[in-house]
Amino acid sequence: MPSTIPFDTRGVFVGGRWTAPSSGQTLPLFNPSDGTTLAEIARGGAADVDAAVQAAQEALDGDWGRLTAAERGRLMLKASALVLEEADELARLEALDVGKPVKQARADAVALGRYLEFYGGAADKVTGETIPFANGYTAFTWREPHGVTAHIVPWNYPMQIIGRSVGAALAMGNACVLKPAEEACLTALAFARIIERAGLPAGALNVVPGLGEEAGAALAGHPGVRHVSFTGSVAVGALIQTAAAKNAVPVTLELGGKSPQVVFADADLDTALPFLVNAGIQNAGQTCSAASRILVERPVFDQVVGMMAERYRALRVGPALDDLDVGPVISARQRDIVTGYLELVKTSGLRVAAQASLPAALPAGGFYVAPTLVANVNSSHRVAQEEIFGPVQAVIPFEGEAEALEIANGTPFGLVAGVWTRDGSRALRMARRLQAGQVFVNNYGAGGGIELPFGGVKHSGHGREKGFEALYGFSSLKTVAIKHD
Repeated sequence: MPSTIPFDTRGVFVGGRWTAPSSGQTLPLFNPSDGTTLAEIARGGAADVDAAVQAAQEALDGDWGRLTAAERGRLMLKASALVLEEADELARLEALDVGKPVKQARADAVALGRYLEFYGGAADKVTGETIPFANGYTAFTWREPHGVTAHIVPWNYPMQIIGRSVGAALAMGNACVLKPAEEACLTALAFARIIERAGLPAGALNVVPGLGEEAGAALAGHPGVRHVSFTGSVAVGALIQTAAAKNAVPVTLELGGKSPQVVFADADLDTALPFLVNAGIQNAGQTCSAASRILVERPVFDQVVGMMAERYRALRVGPALDDLDVGPVISARQRDIVTGYLELVKTSGLRVAAQASLPAALPAGGFYVAPTLVANVNSSHRVAQEEIFGPVQAVIPFEGEAEALEIANGTPFGLVAGVWTRDGSRALRMARRLQAGQVFVNNYGAGGGIELPFGGVKHSGHGREKGFEALYGFSSLKTVAIKHD
């Protein structure tokens, strides 16, 4: 086992114990920065998932299920403190595993701690309501956990998505089975160890690494699971939903996007500039809410392209631990997908306004792609329609509010949108008419927004994570009507 990993990565965590997977097999985990094998992880399968679901149900029927909401909250606050104590080490593991610069990975570790803090504090504050009903009755509601919840987490933001998904589910009293992505799961394994140290009862959280088509499929369709949360591609999301539907199980799906930032001529361009670029190249563009489309009103189009191009040419690309601006993409396969789109840009005759340099000294085995800014893209072009999931941004001109809305809403996705304008009325009109689950005005992302409900419309999925809405999603509403007269 490489010395860079301070724990054994080859086990599944079921019922509070680390054991070998039932298959007896492992999978290689690659370092995107140089292509070397970083570790071996368990190749969990259906038998491990079945054991994990059973352990989760036993926890619900036992020590975990007997805790009060306040007691759950205190344990989560303890876990939050441990995460923040270990933020530097968690950031290093995430950077090695995913390929993102350390400063971006550390922000994810801090976000994980904040999610646990938020949901730990909220655990005993989810209430029902009384309902004015017929004479002689007292009617009220309360919220109950679903039971065993499944969490299938992608490779691009493991810590953040564990925090907003598992954190909310645990706060509501569910017991969780987590299937991290086979491409990047070190921080999921580290998180399980933190949960152990925080004192959560055995089985409250179970972790089964493995392939999506094996462990993931078994978890999504398991009859003992009562809610499934999935973040990933549209195609896999449809498979997850189909599998869960056979058990009549609700699903939260966050399936990516082609998110626009709409820049009007009256915008404060100096303030907008870092948001326009950073929201497209963060984590090498491998972000569901990445601002991969920049819509710019024609009077300032050339100016905005010029400002963004200058910033692109200054971007520094390198290994994750060098902590520069952009690291590698996750895998050779993802690199090939992104470079395929760049070849499409070339064969389509689109204008490359700027491209960051790839240093000659980059590790030969790393999965690097040059961040690329493409200007004057037609809104119907594949580069403007499809989720590339790499550091490629398309800049699209528009004339007037109506055309901006037509272009912004003109993809199958609807996750996030940004609006830049000094006109308050226009900002509100755009926010109302944009087809997106989140709209940011004169900012983008609000620094992560732990408290802000997050999710999409159209092909970007359904259901909401973050904030109190996530707690509601991880609970069932029960109505009680008592006749007393």
